[in-house]
Formats: sequence, structure tokens, C-alpha cells
Amino acid sequence: MGRSKIGIIIGREYAIRVKKKSFIFTTILTPLLFAALMVVPSLIALYSSGEEGQMVKVVDESGIVMPYLESSKEIIFEQAAPEESLASLKENFKDSGLFAIIGISPLDSNKNLTITAYSEKQLNIDLQSQIRKSVNKAVEDNKLKAYNIPDLDRVLKDIESDVKMNTYTLDEQTGEEKESMVEIYMGIGYIASFLIYMFIFMFGSMVMRSVIDEKTTRIVEVIVSSVKPFQLMLGKIIGVAAVGLTQFLIWVVLTFAIVTGVSAAVGVDKIQESVTAGMPVEQVMEEMNVQNIDMQNLEVEESEFDGILRALREVNYIKIVVCFLIYFLLGYLLYSGMFAAVGSAVDNEADTQQLILPVTMPLIIGLFIMLHTFQYPDSSLSFWASVIPFTSPMVMMARIAYGVPAWELALSIGLLIVTFLILTYISGKIYRIGILMYGKKATWKDLWKWMKIR
Repeated sequence: MGRSKIGIIIGREYAIRVKKKSFIFTTILTPLLFAALMVVPSLIALYSSGEEGQMVKVVDESGIVMPYLESSKEIIFEQAAPEESLASLKENFKDSGLFAIIGISPLDSNKNLTITAYSEKQLNIDLQSQIRKSVNKAVEDNKLKAYNIPDLDRVLKDIESDVKMNTYTLDEQTGEEKESMVEIYMGIGYIASFLIYMFIFMFGSMVMRSVIDEKTTRIVEVIVSSVKPFQLMLGKIIGVAAVGLTQFLIWVVLTFAIVTGVSAAVGVDKIQESVTAGMPVEQVMEEMNVQNIDMQNLEVEESEFDGILRALREVNYIKIVVCFLIYFLLGYLLYSGMFAAVGSAVDNEADTQQLILPVTMPLIIGLFIMLHTFQYPDSSLSFWASVIPFTSPMVMMARIAYGVPAWELALSIGLLIVTFLILTYISGKIYRIGILMYGKKATWKDLWKWMKIR
């Protein structure tokens, strides 16, 4: 009978939330935001460009810089005429139609110089960086020429190096080598850890608000006449967890569908397939009638591209997804009981600030330790934080992508389960008393007393 009552509560909590407009709105909007975060940067890189034909007049008093300033479709560098000084160009700037004026000082005794730029609008970072690099290159080459080294250009070309580092992991049992890329593991770990943090906080707060609402409207007095307070709390926790899993699965499916659809629509797949097949990128872009795209951003070296694909194939996605679900569920169950206990101890959400801080602090600490774990996944701090139940959901997910021994994983999950059961029992005792207490702002001393009541 007890199980059927909990089932009714779970169904009620689930149905109430999935029918809300806010649930439907966030379920649809969030995948659009996720997809935008994945697709928009690529589209910006492909299609973004500044205004074309912007003139930049250069007064090069050093006599060495101008040949190094390369024009583009957006920015055209033009050397000032002998009669044009920096002062006269500044004076007539408004009527000149120039985008900017660049002044290059004469070389000093150490063969260095300074750059001065004048413009109506602030020069963007890319343009400043381009000018700075070009001038640095000009100064460096000029200093090298002073040493009178024969065949300097050939020597410099010979010593240019581009060292490639291949990294592999060895299977503990078979000794088989697997290609790996630490950037991929960092990305997977960060996304998984942050999602767990976000979901625990979001759905735990949902449980707390639900308890406060029912307590404020006195509906809970009617409910507890039919079920035990512990059954009510457990039903709420599991019901909201089911809502969270439903929403998460919908997000995954919709995000994948949107990203796939947008990629196909803009022709990114066609470009990649054609490049790897050997068709020139220019020919593909001409066939697709796409203009103003930087071809260098689309020309991917086959060896590097294949290395990324091999590293992606070597990732144990099944293990990562299973561990993500385990730590999400156990982490949520661990914290939601405490959120429910806090909600039962207050009459409104404003009174939760004093009690909620010790509950949320371990979550925030776990998020900071997660960032440390990306650099030092096997440090003592990372190990203990991935084992201690209050931080393990976030930190362990950051470590799993790098590879974690089975005994550490078992220990972490085991401690998380035991701690969840203990805290659920303690939270249930607080909930049993606090849910029917009105008109008094509970303190930690009150919660301690409620925990000792049998």
C-alpha cells in the first residue's frame, strides 16, 4: 500500500510539472540555445567579415614597415605621399574618408620604433594585432640583416619547425595503444560536470519550492492525513527526478536534430566531405555560390583531421553516459533531500537564505575543484574530491574522461549511495516535523532538535 501511495505522489508531481507552460517553454528553448552555442560560432567564423575597402593611410618614417603591411578585402593599407605628414592627415581626417591613420616613428638607436594609430572609431583587436605583428616582423628582419648573415632567408626557412606530438593511452589489460587528445577529454569532462551541477541545483530548488508552496497553501495538511511525511518527501524527489530525466532526454534529441539540420542546411557537411574527397575548396564554394569566406579556415590538413576523428572514436562514450546518469541521479537524490528539508523548515522562499548556504556551498566548491581537475586529474585534491559524496558528482565526471580505475569509481559511487541513504533518513525526520510548523523561522538549532525526535 505504501508503494502505491508513493507511486501516486510521483505521478502527481510528474504530471503537474510536465503540463506547465514553463516546462514546455524551457524544454523547447534550451535545445535552441544549446544548438546556437554549437552552431553560431561556426557560422560567424564562416560568414562574418568587416566592411570592405576601408582605407588606412600609413606614414612610415622608418622606411621598413610598409612592405610588411598586407591589405585585405576589409582593410587596404596605403602609403602616405611624401608631402603628407601625420599632422596634416590628422587635421584633414574628417574630410579624407579614411578609416584610420597609422604613424610609424623613425628607428631609434636600438633599431626599435613605435606605432601611433588615429581613427574615429576604436580599432578592433584583430586589426591591432595584425598591425603589431607586421611591424614586429619588420623590425626583427631589419635587425637580423644588420648581422650580414649569408643566405639569411634560406637559413630562417630551414630552421622553421612545426613539431607534432602524438599522444596514446595504453589499455591496462591488453596493452593496446589508443590515440588520445587531452582537449577532447577536457571538453567532455567540463560539459558533463557543469550539466550535473546545473541540473542538481535547478531540480533540487524545484523540490524546495514545491514543498514551500504546499506548506504555504496548507495543502500539505490534507496530503499528510493520507500518507506519511516521508512517503510524501520521497514521492516529490522521485517525481521531480523523472521530470528532469524527461527534460534532459528531450534536450539531447532536439539539440542533435537542430545541429544536424542546420549543418546540412548551410552545407558544412558537403564542404567537409568534398575537402576530404580531394575536391578543391574553391570549387565547392563556387558550386554552392557562397561568397566572402576565408578559405584558409576551411582547408583542414588531412592528418590532423584524421587524428581528431581517431581520438573521438577512442572515447568510451557508453561509460561516460552511464556514469553521467548515475552521478546525476545520485547527486540529485543526495541534495534534493536536503533541499526538501530546508523547504519544510520555512514558510516562504525568502527565509531559505540562512539554511540553504551550507547545502549549496559543497556544490560550488565542487565546481571550482572541477576546474583544477582538468590540469591535475590524479592529484590528491582531485582524488578526494571525486570520492567525497558532496563534490564527487562534478569532480568524478571531470576525471572519468581521463580514465579512472574501477576501484575508485566503485568507492565513489558506493559512498555516494550510503551518504544519500543516511541524509534521506535525516532529511525525512526534519521534513516530518517542519512540514507542519508555521509562524516561526527555523534555525539550525531547531533542525538539530527535530533530527533527534523519534
